[in-house]
Amino acid sequence: MNFDEILCVIGGFGKFQKTLYVWICLPQIFLAFHMLVTVFTGAVPPHSCCPTRPSAGTPASTNFKFSLLSAPSGQPDLSCTACLNQSVAAAHTSGTCQGGWEYSRETFQSTIVTEWDLVCDSASLNNLGSSIYMFGLLVGAVVFGHLADKYGRRIIILVSLAIQAVFGVGVASAPNFYIYVALRFMVGTSISGVIMNAFVLGTEWTGSKQRMLAGIITDYFFGFGYMLLAGVAYLIRDWRKLQLAISAPGFLFIFYIWVLPKSARWLMANDRKEEAWELIQKAAQKNGNPLTKDLEMFQVYKIEEEIKVKTKHSFVDLVRTPNMRKHSLIVFYLWFVNVLVYYGLSLNISDFGMNIYLTQMIFGLVEMPARTVTLFTLNRSRKISQLVFLAVGGSACLLTIFIPSGVDTCTSAASFLAMIGKFGITASLSIIYVYSAEVFPTVIRQNGIGIGSMCARTGGVLAPMMYLLRGIGPQAPMILCGLCPLLGSALTLLLPETANKPLPDTIEDVEGSSLSEEPVVFDTDVVDSTRTDG
Repeated sequence: MNFDEILCVIGGFGKFQKTLYVWICLPQIFLAFHMLVTVFTGAVPPHSCCPTRPSAGTPASTNFKFSLLSAPSGQPDLSCTACLNQSVAAAHTSGTCQGGWEYSRETFQSTIVTEWDLVCDSASLNNLGSSIYMFGLLVGAVVFGHLADKYGRRIIILVSLAIQAVFGVGVASAPNFYIYVALRFMVGTSISGVIMNAFVLGTEWTGSKQRMLAGIITDYFFGFGYMLLAGVAYLIRDWRKLQLAISAPGFLFIFYIWVLPKSARWLMANDRKEEAWELIQKAAQKNGNPLTKDLEMFQVYKIEEEIKVKTKHSFVDLVRTPNMRKHSLIVFYLWFVNVLVYYGLSLNISDFGMNIYLTQMIFGLVEMPARTVTLFTLNRSRKISQLVFLAVGGSACLLTIFIPSGVDTCTSAASFLAMIGKFGITASLSIIYVYSAEVFPTVIRQNGIGIGSMCARTGGVLAPMMYLLRGIGPQAPMILCGLCPLLGSALTLLLPETANKPLPDTIEDVEGSSLSEEPVVFDTDVVDSTRTDG
């Protein structure tokens, strides 16, 4: 009897698993905080350079009319030249701001931009900082993924939560921008450690029939954190206090030392059978289904180990044969484009012209129905679901470029289309987790998912930099957000349908006309490295 069969006996989603998911889901709220907080802490308020510093005690509103500094889309922003009470000719004579920058405090009391003058010539540093944070996610996935396989899921989750709390609080007291970026990088690595291993720990304790629903539950908590951040940021307008507010509660997770269980599946795979059995007995007792010790539960792992020794496969097998190469490259692109557009929209909500706090809350609210609808569409068709939601997301983003700027009605229309785009991309991102796992055959599934995850995180790294394309044209970022998903939607037509079909076991199954008769199950090898967003 293997572990999945044991879960069927003790209960695949009983009281033990439900309690476990409470502990897994709570950190998701704070993960959303850290992933999206730069929407507020890195916001760029209206600003202007003064050739001579204002006299002491002179309010900013005396010398600057910040409401006039938001130039129409596509026009040069006067805030990067000089004070409004100076001539434009004089404004262009100096390449740097000699008198210091003046910022509007109407929306934000302070941000990293106002503290370290990350505007105009230094504006790209703000985007670079966000990209370095996303690169931390990539590094964390590699490092903590390897450590979790070696030392277990539980200990890595605890270490990651500790790093997140310590370095998150450290960010709030960063003395300069470069230390701020370094500390945020460390927070990013910890985010991957929590996201990946919490999800894996949950799925390793959950029956195969309940795993998809259980995964969606964690997404709901991330969406709740998405919305809650808008309220917290609305109440706390100083970036250091906001950073402290989202980081300090992380120390409360110290009680996880006593309540978070280990993975019995991991213990079994690492020949710690007695320890695994004790945990299984506790889970069975809590679920009201006690077990006897005459179950032969370890035999399957020895068999699987022998099979793995006989045939070794590598990353090269993903692109060695024609069909496998086609499927792999398309799936890798889908991972990349989903995360690129998801964070491209999520981290740049100020571009849509509406109240930044309201937009953040609505964008978070959109996540709920987007993830829910996939529960109903996935069972009918993975391929059509992926294709349609990518097309919806891409089309909505592309349509925003045809809406004139500067008119309230048009601004609302553009924001509405951006939300439809967010809905489509969020749903598509949920689908690619399942779809890609079923496209790859069993013998190279882990390799395929691993590279897909790397492509996704590469998209996350590039997402903040995407908005530097505004130097080419104000609509360039949204054109990219529209065309890339539409291309992905078209490429999805070349992928096979996997809904209600047996999983391919070998590369020959993909290249040939017949598939194995193994029923579709969502096993832990599939989920080990899939989670990339919040």
